[in-house]
Amino acid sequence: MSLISKSATIKESKLPKGAWLVVALLFFIGALNYLDRIMITTMRSSIINAMPMSDAQFGLLTSAFLWTYGILSPFAGFLADKFNRSRVVIGSLFVWSIVTWLTAYSKTFEQLLATRILMGISEACYIPASLALIADYHRSTTRSLATGIHMTGIYIGSSLGFLGGLIAENHTWNYVFIFFGCVGVVYSLVVLLFLRDLPKSKTNIDIEKSENKINFFAGIKDLFRRGPFLLMLGYWGLIAIIGWFIIGWLPTYYKEHFNLSQSIAGLYATGYLYPAEIVGLLSGGFLADMWSRTNRLARIQLPALGLCIAAPCIFLASGTTILTFAIIAFMVYGTTKSFGDPNMMPMLCMVADPRYRATGYGILNFFATIIGGCAIYAGGILRDSKIDLSKMFQFAAFAMIICAILLFMARPKPRPDGE
Repeated sequence: MSLISKSATIKESKLPKGAWLVVALLFFIGALNYLDRIMITTMRSSIINAMPMSDAQFGLLTSAFLWTYGILSPFAGFLADKFNRSRVVIGSLFVWSIVTWLTAYSKTFEQLLATRILMGISEACYIPASLALIADYHRSTTRSLATGIHMTGIYIGSSLGFLGGLIAENHTWNYVFIFFGCVGVVYSLVVLLFLRDLPKSKTNIDIEKSENKINFFAGIKDLFRRGPFLLMLGYWGLIAIIGWFIIGWLPTYYKEHFNLSQSIAGLYATGYLYPAEIVGLLSGGFLADMWSRTNRLARIQLPALGLCIAAPCIFLASGTTILTFAIIAFMVYGTTKSFGDPNMMPMLCMVADPRYRATGYGILNFFATIIGGCAIYAGGILRDSKIDLSKMFQFAAFAMIICAILLFMARPKPRPDGE
């Protein structure tokens, strides 16, 4: 190793002050982000009893949120590239918490629908800005693990969505939104005291921001002319279809394939899968950071290898008659498929212009959200056509191999800044 390489390695190993504090603060914001958006789905009976609506209308509440969230993600990412990332994060948290609080005062379906659209607008700003902020503080040696820890907060927030239904049963559905809205407002004031962007003198990204004008359409054009970005976009969109499809239909598969009750099938589909995915987030981040010290493409190749393990697990689980084997196979799938989540922003850092990292992630988020939502609906159409879920899961396994190939094909050139 040359003297220059040794010097660069030493420099990379010294994290900026507050690097892990940023991750800790964002961990709880991420958990609240997903808790606030998901808990409405667990309060269906309480909300419909208080505000009569059809199942189609209730479903539209979530669909409207996802459509708004997905469409605005690229623009929200651009805001984080153009302005102060930490302030975008705090502003997003504060506004969506106010919207959460206001939701409690909805009297009609139209008012409730309006608050879900406002929630989609405000929450769209969070993910691109937070991941770009983590990438600014954590360069190379800790970037994937730091991202994985933050994503763990998101998964925990998702798994705590049941609290909405639980609290609504003992109080009212309005109380739930008031409580978590107030929690978010108070926490945004706490975060305001501690969360900061990385000082300009400590990152080349901020220097480039000050020297070059940030333009949304120029950023979009720059991203889409990069071959590795297009491959990653294909991977992220296809893996979103697979992920949303399996999450949406796994409880039904357990129930029908193994003749289980609805409650037990739901427990097996979530109680085993979510912990496995959290293990995958943390181990995928840690292993990618370790391997990246000797392999520049580790953060791209590790998720690809994970999919090569996940695909046969899904294929075998779809045909087995042994419940225990199916549970284990889906847990292995959840673990290894999740290697991609802590490495998506690190991958993007290897490909995108540093000025457009958040914009790039916003585009990825747009595709994942819109396409993922369509995947669940498409699964219903296939079910209506009498196509067995086992066959659809086998197709998902084949699609995962395509995702792995797309990642193996993505070989970005080394960046001058060493990222």
